[in-house]
Amino acid sequence: MLRLGVNIDHVATIRNARGTPWPEPLRAARIAEEAGADGITAHLREDRRHISDADIDGLMANLRLPLNLEMAATSEMQRIALRHRPHAVCLVPEKREERTTEGGLDVAGNEGFLADFIAALREAGSRVSLFIGHDPHQIEAAARIGAAVVELHTGAYCDFDTEGRIAERDAELAGLTKGAELAASLGLEVHAGHGLTFDTVGPIAALPQVAELNIGHFLIAESVFSGLEGAIREMRRHMDEARS
Repeated sequence: MLRLGVNIDHVATIRNARGTPWPEPLRAARIAEEAGADGITAHLREDRRHISDADIDGLMANLRLPLNLEMAATSEMQRIALRHRPHAVCLVPEKREERTTEGGLDVAGNEGFLADFIAALREAGSRVSLFIGHDPHQIEAAARIGAAVVELHTGAYCDFDTEGRIAERDAELAGLTKGAELAASLGLEVHAGHGLTFDTVGPIAALPQVAELNIGHFLIAESVFSGLEGAIREMRRHMDEARS
């Protein structure tokens, strides 16, 4: 079955806007579990703009679902991951000035560093995922350095769809399709995510190589109108229909 990981970053964004304890990311994680999520994703950024260290402490202590800790490949983040030993660690690129993750990791250009970086995480028992584009060189590099998973960046595909740039959207989808096929052929588990909505999730969910989707901002935005449980159940319905 295609798994759904719910990213709770922007529950923390709303909380931090007022500096209050509410809404609580852990409560959102528990609602996600009740709604049928298979895992929780939380991105601990270097500038702590949403998820905090205390959030990670709370999730690790109380969460029943697997935690996927998104983070940059820095020594600080590695120390945090090695202390907590989450189920999964997804390495992502970070820029302080970006609103959200704008692209994939350059694995091919940093093979030596990343190979050493993920070795310690693997030894600690965390599954390591690399957030990358569908460039075959990046996928092949991910396999060479021993990653267990690649998460394909669906942001461009979603942006083209929103902007009505259909030819470019279809070309990006074709690239993601080939990327998923290549990754699976190299023994990598394939995940996908970034920007997915009810309207765009179907073609990605239909890719047979994709084992997991990680979706956050749209679900939190939709929850304003339908509640978080309702938004997650509706996303699951779209995913299951596409996969079937």
